[in-house]
Amino acid sequence: GRLMLAVAVEWEIYARTHSATALGLVGLVIAVPVVTLSLPAGHLADRFSRKHIILVSQVFSGFMSVALALVSWKHLSIPPIAPLRAGNHALAAIATIFERHHPMFHFDDASVPLIYLLLFIGASARTFSWAARSSFFPTLVPRDSFANAVTWNNSVFQIGSVVGPALSGLLVAYVGFPFVYLLDALCALAFFLLVLLIRRSTQRREQTDAGTWKSLMAGLRFVFSRKVILATITLDLFAVLLGGATALMPIFADQILHCGPVGLGWLRAMPAIGAFAVALVVAHLPPMKRAGKTLLWCVTGFGAATILFGLSKVFWLSLGVLFLLGAFDSVSVIIRGSIVQLVTPDEMRGRVSSVNNIFIGTSDEFGALESGLTA
Repeated sequence: GRLMLAVAVEWEIYARTHSATALGLVGLVIAVPVVTLSLPAGHLADRFSRKHIILVSQVFSGFMSVALALVSWKHLSIPPIAPLRAGNHALAAIATIFERHHPMFHFDDASVPLIYLLLFIGASARTFSWAARSSFFPTLVPRDSFANAVTWNNSVFQIGSVVGPALSGLLVAYVGFPFVYLLDALCALAFFLLVLLIRRSTQRREQTDAGTWKSLMAGLRFVFSRKVILATITLDLFAVLLGGATALMPIFADQILHCGPVGLGWLRAMPAIGAFAVALVVAHLPPMKRAGKTLLWCVTGFGAATILFGLSKVFWLSLGVLFLLGAFDSVSVIIRGSIVQLVTPDEMRGRVSSVNNIFIGTSDEFGALESGLTA
């Protein structure tokens, strides 16, 4: 559901503005809650029931998706009140700075600032959910099976990453944006009910009397004191930060590959197909040896695939390159996920997961911002 929403939002923002900067600002709007709220979210995940945090976050995500559907459906009827006009003027001013070479953009739809606001609210809810989910998962699986569980969890995620964008592209083309947002709300409801059915798991909650600030800093100190964790997440940070060209896929689909929203869906799905194929292979192999060297080679391959995608002007070649990009990224995700969770004690997993979320979440979204502003 979330990946269906991502494809629909990107295409809708681009259709309303025709601005690369507007696509980049989507990344910024999502990154700000990750940076500002991840540490408090991790602190809460270590102090309170992670299951309850996930449930509350899903409620907010569901309401956000319903609101997006309403805004998209009635976007022509939204009155251009002063705050919305001011928001559009500010967005246009930012786009003017970075798109002087291509002044074809326009910010005259009152729904655009509202979409950014709803994305900010949804990203805030997902930040709390991510910290709780990342630290909740290891308590459900025996330690000896955890690495394999990470692989299968990544495989299931990649199935959704294939089906979601491809289906979203078709629905956007033939049904409309509001229907995709409503489907995301239904997915949030389904996830809420599935988590609700999980029996209470063992969770070691922090018993220290240290203040909130010291508790937050403990997660940072732990990450920076464990070089293996710091190295893996920093490597991912710089790889994605400087290789976030996939954030511009609506522009590639519209102006370079000329494949429309259906093609955009397949472009967004292809990395997941590559990741799923690799995850299936890794799941049936013995534990990985020389994980550090493997990670370096995969990051190198990820960068090379990103460069090839930027140069390609053929739809099928772009799909093949994105397949390789997802395959390299999948191995990186499996290695990083296993290392971070296995090295971290349970009572600190919430805060360490939140630090990991800052690195990984901001690399994705600031990478999208960097691509949008430099396009």
